[in-house]
Amino acid sequence: MTNIKQKLPDIQENVSLKNYTTFRIGGPAKYFFIAENEKEIKKAVETAKELNLKYFILGGGSNILISHKGFDGLVIKTQNSRLRFQKNFGGQAKLKTIYVDAGVKLGELVKFSVDNNLTGMEWAAGIPGTLGGAIRGNAGAFGYSMADIIQEVTTLNKDLRFTIYDLRNIKYGYRDSIFRSNKDIILSAILKLEKGDSKISEKKIQEYLQKRKSIQPLKYPSVGSIFKNILFSEVSPEAFKKCLKLEQFRQSGKIPAGWLIENTGLSGKKIGGAQVSEKHSNFIINIGNARAEDVAILISLIKQKIRNKFDLQLMEEIEYIGF
Repeated sequence: MTNIKQKLPDIQENVSLKNYTTFRIGGPAKYFFIAENEKEIKKAVETAKELNLKYFILGGGSNILISHKGFDGLVIKTQNSRLRFQKNFGGQAKLKTIYVDAGVKLGELVKFSVDNNLTGMEWAAGIPGTLGGAIRGNAGAFGYSMADIIQEVTTLNKDLRFTIYDLRNIKYGYRDSIFRSNKDIILSAILKLEKGDSKISEKKIQEYLQKRKSIQPLKYPSVGSIFKNILFSEVSPEAFKKCLKLEQFRQSGKIPAGWLIENTGLSGKKIGGAQVSEKHSNFIINIGNARAEDVAILISLIKQKIRNKFDLQLMEEIEYIGF
């Protein structure tokens, strides 16, 4: 492995990943490389493949749980951050499109849209992480999601070729996309937003941020929602027999994971430094030096209790790294 520095001169070794995640949990990366653009991302992946190294693409560090053993391979931290207008469909057109690199933080994207009197991104205010992760997991809030604003996405596929997907080919579902299964690396996207009014957008953003503050445990490090809500249409008849109260969610179409966890009596449950939030039960918070294993055990316990009581299977939103 002596030639890795020749191929990637700026590579670092044994870098703690703890401060690169919103959970503030994680061991060291054997190799760590910051990629500033698409060319550097491709070069890093090529290097990993040539040297038979495992590799992992790290964006904003949300929605992931990194083992305390760390990652025995190459972590590629994406910091590609171009953000610009793409095409205007004529001077008076209602829609405007913008080009955004995958490494752009959602907060920066929200600010850009508001500053330019564009609407459609307000719901993302307060969500940590980068555009790449949001596209991959079809992030959403308050009835909106990435699928509403995507026009096309450019990726680096497993054969190291650049690929362009339009909205139809992304196969968006609830917190899901084709990128979760094909493992393409998301490089950039073209988003379509509508012309709006910055004052109206700012008002919406403040309302959304206030709502987050009222229901989410923002005081402690977390990764946001641990589990996906359960689609009502996928619930078995046996589950309804076990709990008639599930019927109350028929109209909304989703059974909140937080509600299920609360009704198993696990709110406030602690294992080591990890705790199920009493403010929002679908959040696990790091109340002080939590280990990844603390979180993993707590997740396993929650899933077991939900299966036993409701005959329902919770699925994680988060990704496990280094386990």
